[in-house]
Amino acid sequence: MKLIIQIPCYNEALILPKTLSLLPKAVDGFDQVEILVVDDGSSDDTPAVAREAGADHIVHLSRHLGLAQAYTHGLDACLRLGADVIVNTDADNQYKAEDIHRLVRPILDGKAEMVIGDRGVGEVEHFPAHKRVLQTFGSRVMSATAGFNIPDATSGFRAITRKVALETMVLSNYSYTLETLIQAGARHVRVAFVPIETNPPERPSRLFSSIRHYLVNSTVTIMRSFAMYRALRIFTAISAVMLLAGIAIGVRFLVFYFRGTGTGMIQSLILAAVLLIVGFITFLIGLIADLVSFNRKILEEVLYRLRRQDSQPTDTQDPPEV
Repeated sequence: MKLIIQIPCYNEALILPKTLSLLPKAVDGFDQVEILVVDDGSSDDTPAVAREAGADHIVHLSRHLGLAQAYTHGLDACLRLGADVIVNTDADNQYKAEDIHRLVRPILDGKAEMVIGDRGVGEVEHFPAHKRVLQTFGSRVMSATAGFNIPDATSGFRAITRKVALETMVLSNYSYTLETLIQAGARHVRVAFVPIETNPPERPSRLFSSIRHYLVNSTVTIMRSFAMYRALRIFTAISAVMLLAGIAIGVRFLVFYFRGTGTGMIQSLILAAVLLIVGFITFLIGLIADLVSFNRKILEEVLYRLRRQDSQPTDTQDPPEV
């Protein structure tokens, strides 16, 4: 079996040598362990530094596409290189390399198809207080959205099987962590979490520039993914609220009307009619969205089969520049 450790990088020439030097050269259960660096259009010497520091493969992106797309291109390259299991870690040495052995163990034991390192975000000492609160709250929201318990939704330290990698389709330009978890819940992927430790930060996070930026992008990603994979549920819930409100206001109007005290309450009747119409239309939108979602599942199955054929291992040379 082959394990490939992939590292998306953007201008990480200073920290990358340290990160690569700590990665294991051998992992129990695997015949081969290789390192793949995804250069996300860096403007520094990241590719050259990666090669000198011992990276086996380098994927060059011609321009800066962002973390989510760098992650996806890395998966495609790992599949072409014959990876049976893919581990993703950060270039800034946030995650401890020795935990890779623990990360892949549930997959080797046949207990999981995706394993995510749980940092214990509510208790990480070097996280600011507001970050701990946001990470904890966000993980609870993601648990409700994905349909299974998620203690650490934004952890990028994860291992996945070849099959899960073939099925992964990231549409976000922001981050892959949230969207892939919602996909896993929708596809009933067996997900496991293992406790890990983190290193003190080498530099400030580049993923978001402010709390507002983080909240906006995370909320948009969750809403888009939830609407994509659970469209009927979300639109039915919205429709039900409007229909119930419309019925309640309409019944109230009728009660006053038959009592002879409904004069001058025409506004209530109009509001009830509007709510009922909008609620019915929302339900129809949900039905249409569900049909579109069903069609998307067919397209995903076709894409999976095409990617499986395209990802047959050929040689050990670096994938071409993207």
